[in-house]
Parts: sequence; C-alpha cells; structure tokens
Amino acid sequence: MPRSGRRLPGTHLPATRRPATRPVARPVTLAALCATLLAVVCAAPAPGATAPGAGSPARAGVRLLPGATFDTAPARAALERLLPRHARQFTLVADPAAGADTFTVSGTAGAITVRGSTGATLLTGVGWYLQHVAGADIGWPGDSIGMLPARLPAVPAPVTRSALVPHRYALNDTDDGYSGPYRTFEEHQRQIDLLALHGINEVFVQVGAEYPYHRALQRFGYSAEELRQWIPGPAHQSWWLLQNLSGFGGPVSERLMRERAELGGRIADQLRGLGMTPVLPGYFGTVPPGFAARNAGAATVAQGDWAGFDRPDWLDPASPVFAKLAAAYYAEQRAVFGDSTMYRMSPLHEGGQTGSVDVGAAAGAIQAALHAAHPGALWAVLGWQDDPTPELLAGVDTSRLLILDGLSDRYNRLDRETRWGGAPYAMGTIYNFGGHTTVGANTSVWLERFGPWRAKGNSALAGIAYLPEATGTNPAAFDLFTDLAWDAGPIDHRAWFAGFAVRRYGRPDAEAAAAWEELRKGPYSTSSGLWSESQDSLFSARPSLSAAGAAHWSPKSMRYPAGSVRRALDHLLKVDPALRGSSAYRFDLVDTARQALANHSRVLLPRIKAAYEAKDLARFRTLTAEWQDAMRLLDQVTGSDPNLLLGTWLARARSQGADRAEQDRYEYDARSLLSVWGRRSTSEGGFLHDYANREWSGLVSELYARRWAAYFAVLDEALVRKAQPREIDWHAFEEEWARRTTRHPDRPGGDPHRLAAAVAAALPPAAAG
Repeated sequence: MPRSGRRLPGTHLPATRRPATRPVARPVTLAALCATLLAVVCAAPAPGATAPGAGSPARAGVRLLPGATFDTAPARAALERLLPRHARQFTLVADPAAGADTFTVSGTAGAITVRGSTGATLLTGVGWYLQHVAGADIGWPGDSIGMLPARLPAVPAPVTRSALVPHRYALNDTDDGYSGPYRTFEEHQRQIDLLALHGINEVFVQVGAEYPYHRALQRFGYSAEELRQWIPGPAHQSWWLLQNLSGFGGPVSERLMRERAELGGRIADQLRGLGMTPVLPGYFGTVPPGFAARNAGAATVAQGDWAGFDRPDWLDPASPVFAKLAAAYYAEQRAVFGDSTMYRMSPLHEGGQTGSVDVGAAAGAIQAALHAAHPGALWAVLGWQDDPTPELLAGVDTSRLLILDGLSDRYNRLDRETRWGGAPYAMGTIYNFGGHTTVGANTSVWLERFGPWRAKGNSALAGIAYLPEATGTNPAAFDLFTDLAWDAGPIDHRAWFAGFAVRRYGRPDAEAAAAWEELRKGPYSTSSGLWSESQDSLFSARPSLSAAGAAHWSPKSMRYPAGSVRRALDHLLKVDPALRGSSAYRFDLVDTARQALANHSRVLLPRIKAAYEAKDLARFRTLTAEWQDAMRLLDQVTGSDPNLLLGTWLARARSQGADRAEQDRYEYDARSLLSVWGRRSTSEGGFLHDYANREWSGLVSELYARRWAAYFAVLDEALVRKAQPREIDWHAFEEEWARRTTRHPDRPGGDPHRLAAAVAAALPPAAAG
C-alpha cells in the first residue's frame, strides 16, 4: 500500500496511555458533519429489534432516524470510479424517507435520477439501471461499460425496488487470505463499489485485525515481540482469527501492523460513508500460550490440533479476566476502526475443545462482553459443519444473532428453523474454495430454495450471505446470487442467463447467447447433495496416475458434462468482433478456454495411466508430451488476462516489505498459501497442500508443470529400466518453490482470442448437446 507517513495513535506510547482516537483527521464537509451529528443523537437499536441493514455515515455505526438526510458525496465518488464517462448523466438524491433499503430510478435520455435510502442503495439503483435499462454489466471481474452509448437511454417508467431481506452480507472469513492479503486500498475500494452496486449492505473487514490483539495483550503480560511471533503473516491470518493456528508466515513487523490497521480503518470508513455496515471481528477468547500463568484467575482450555497446527488456547469466557481482556480489545479496536453494529465470531470453529467450559454460559459471556462495548450489536456466526451448536444458541439472545449459513446450497433436506430453533439466518453460498479458478455454482439450487424458504410460515430467513472462500471468480454467480435479495421473482434460470449474455457484452449476440446457455446447462446447473463447487483441475494436482482432484477436500469427478464448456468456447470465439473489446468478453473467453483445458486433463490422465500400465513407452511419451504441451498452452492463455497472473500476487506481497528480508518473508507467506499451505505436518497430515490451487500464469509454469515433468521423467525412467519408479518428496519439492523469489509478469501478454483459439484447436471437438 502507499506509504502515507501517517501513524496510529499511541504508536510510541505505553499501551495504558494510548488515546482512543482516530489515526488521521479527515476533512469534513458541512453535509457530512450534519449527518454525523444526526447519527450521534439517534438511539442504538434496542435488543430484540430488527438489526440495522446498514450503518450510518457516522463512525458510531448507528442508523439515521427516518427522514434524516445523508451525504451523497461518497456514492457520487463511487459512481465516478465505476462510470467515469457517464457519471454526470446521473442525479443522486438522498431519500431516506422512502423506507429501508429502497431505490427509485427514473429519467429521460442522458438525465437519469436515482433516489435511495442510503448511499449504497443509490448505487444499487444505478446497478439496476445498468442491468435492466442500459444493458451493461460491471462484474467481478470484467465489464462492458465501453459498449454504453454516449447518451444513456431513458427509463420507460419510474421503477421502485426494495430489498426483500434486511441483511445482504458479503465476504467469507477466508476471503482476505485467498483473494489477496496484500491488496491496496484502491483494490478494496473497488470491491466495496462492486458490492454496493450489487445490493450488499454488510461487509466483513478483516484487514488489520491483528492490531487490537497486539495492543490489548500487552496489558496482560506479553511483550510486543512475543506477540509479533504469535501473529501469523497476512496470508494466514484468516485462520488465526478463526482460532485454528498461530505464528505461521510471520512475524509481521510492527510497521506493517500499523499500516494494515490504518488500511482497515479506511475500509471501514469507506463502508460507513456509503451507509454500509463494516462487520468487524469480535473477541471470543483466543489467547497466546501461557496466558493463565501470567493472569491470576484466568482459565484456559487447550484447543488441540487443526490440520497439523496447534490451535491457540481458549480463555474461558466465564472467567473474570475474559471481560477485562474483551473490554481492552474492543477499546483498541474502536480507536482504529471505530464502532459498528455487527461483529463476526465463530468459537470452536472446525473442532476445538470445550474442556469443562459450559458452552452456553461461555456464549452468553461472549455476547455480554460484546454488548458492554457495543450495546445491542449483532453477533454474526458462520453456519458450518455442526456450528452453531444448540448449546451455544441456548446461551445467547438469538434476536441479536445472525447465522451466516454456508451450507444452504450444499446439502438436501435442510430445515434451518428446526436446526437453529428459529434463530435468524442468511441463506449463503460457498461456491469457491481456496480460490480455485474452476467455473460453476449450484445456481439453480439458489432459485429453487430462496423464495420457498422465505415464504415458509415460520421462516427465520433474514438475509443472503455471499461467502465464497475467495472472490473475483465466476462473475455470473456473483450477479445472480446478489439479485436474489432484490428481485421479487420468481427468477427464471434460463431467462436470467439469456439476459446476462446480452448485458455482459453490451448487446445481443447469437453466439454469446449460445455460449451462456451451454454454461448455464453445464457448470451453472450443478445439483446439491454433496458439493457446492465444481471439480478442480488435474493439471494443478500433485502428480499421480490415479489423481482425481487437486485439493483433498474438493470433488473427485466432473459435476457436469464437459462438452458444455467445450461448446461454449467455440461459441465465444465466434462472438461479433465488435463486442470483443470489453474486459468482460476477454475474461470470459480466457476463463472458458482455461476451463476447457482443465476438463481435458481428466480425459488425458487415464490414457497416460493406461499406457504406463501397458508398458507402452512410445505411447506414454506421446501422451505425456501432449499433457505438457497443454500445460504450456494453459500458462500462455491465462497469461493474457490480468486476473490470472501469479506475478501480481507476488508483487503485492513484496511491496509490503521494508527490506529484502521482510519482502522475502511476505513472499513466502503468499507463496506457501498456494502450495504447501503450512508446515509439513499441515501439508501432508492435514491434507492442505494444493488446497488453494488455481490456474494462474506463472504458477502453472513454475510449479505445476515442473512437478508433472519431474513425475513423468521418473515414470519414463522406470519403464526404460523395467523397475519401480523412484519416490519423490513432493513436500520438499513444493517447499523449495515456496521459498523462491523469482519474478513473474504482473501485466498480461498475448492476444486472448488467438490463444483461446489455439486451445480450441488443441482440443477434440465436443459432441452436440
């Protein structure tokens, strides 16, 4: 991130003297000051009341009273970023009296008026206009705004839309790790703009979350250096906050912690400025080793193992020290991030040990500590595996709880009201794990369930939760899932994708329509029952003749007919040349070509295995040469799109280091997450190697292709010598790669259409379907 020179308060002061103020004073407009004053006099929502759908522009994080105005400047600034050539054709009008989460769009050609109840809702109205009137898409990633006419079209008749649910939550706890732990403020700002454009109003803010721990725990017997060793590198901090690990990928310098905290504060302020709720991490008891020995009266429970890591200890929330530490944590957090009305916590995530702790009492103490610092705040907890348990729910005021259901589209026969005793929940989706570049989602399941679940007589459905483990893939899935909260429906699956094909490239095109119909019928029509994401690629798998998937926890076979993607590629290559200039078309073309190649890996590998087992050396060499040619082509085609470059990922990490040693440390943090994930016990015993596999240019050529080449060489040697193949220590191979500091391009190269055409030419034609 840019070196601003700003320092957080108390940077050189003892922890007990640190003033609870913001790090930087910002210019305040009269309108913003008025909005702030109005927010301050507003009462916080009473316990049991419907949780606010968005925070106010004020840093206090409460909503404005009905009829109170707000500053539209942040929404105007976002509009200028999103539509720089057309922003002046929009008039944005603050209309909080219209009702919560409501916008109205009207206007003549070149003069569009959007009225809305918050700044974010104004942007949602702009997004609705682009989608339904102008026929353009600003996706994640790719857009077609270059196809917009100079003068925007009129709205045939005024249209008013209100959100169907109060909570439209975004971002998995893992997103900061898998999507980009070293992103700049501008990149986070772009993400916020896109989320607002698509109707989201609650966003998890993780960046800088280590700083309140680092500050608060110094009051409880730990030195700054001890805490630096305990806190992981940014790429692994998501799992530290989930109480799964500590230390790996670090230590993080105090300078970087301060800068990350400042970045997180800016992100939270950006959300508040748009009337969105920054969802901040809450405190539920994670402590460093030896906490009880340093703090009289404290009781801790060892949490055991998580995928080969020793989990941090859990401070019993019912012990008297917990309330003191929680108060210190929230005070430090407030000083940097301000207040909010919503906090994320998942105690005992993916296991953990309760010991003699009463889980219900512990949950009640966690919520009491949260409300002591932030009266009436909402506790957001992830619905995942067996969590939240009945014991936890029995100990809390569930009217101040929101369950973010990560399994809504994964399994069948779900009854959330019975399972969670009527606690409010948001229907969620996790269609991406680890940042895999695979195409697809259970989109038809969303349409089949959202309406009926909401219409149930005893429905506790109160929102949607956009929870892919990494964002920035599958733009169609992002668009459709966020539409659920704003379209009274029912949404017709086929018609929605047909409309998407039109706006995605800016105008109707028969080939584009045919391509997206193939993708709809294939990877976007996968069913529930066991999986919520599609299979990953064998090119990115650890080499084995019997490899069935790259990530241990991913599907082991195709979840849709491979021919659908192959046919979609042929259609996309024939799209009108006049529509090929948009970033949306280029990304979709490259991504579809990449997926067609990835699917072909599942055809090639069994042939290679058959040749090896038949001891047919000539055929084995022919097929492995074909495999390696495909991987070279895969690296080239992904290298033509800016979203699929290893070089960008590595350059961001190195940019955060003040010297060579620190740069190398952060690069290892970023590389290891993509490969070994953690130490040997984690990679092998915990099966986390390649969990975050992705087909990126540079990663394909430098790790995956080299790995397969080494494996095929060993098998070739075994055939020649008529002997058993030598064993390869794959962890050592991957660890050596993770320790490298080789450079890779951070700008795309090559012609996407020419390279995608080369992919099509290298693949057998798909049967008609």
